[in-house]
Amino acid sequence: MEDVASKIIEILKKNMKEPPETIPMETPLSDLDIESLDLAVIVFDIEDTFGIEIPYNANEEVEDFKTVGSVVDKVKELVAANG
Repeated sequence: MEDVASKIIEILKKNMKEPPETIPMETPLSDLDIESLDLAVIVFDIEDTFGIEIPYNANEEVEDFKTVGSVVDKVKELVAANG
């Protein structure tokens, strides 16, 4: 499961125009300068990579996607739920 964080960071970097060398877990997604279309691609890429479906309701789940670490935690939770 530790692999989850490195894969997500790799996906984020792949979809950024100028990715930083490192992306700490506490980094807010809003600080990563990712355009909304790229964010959609990132979500699809994460879903494909981990074989999960990320439910997203902007009103209810905004905390789940606030930082890189919260995304990693949510993906780990979804992977565990899928068995």
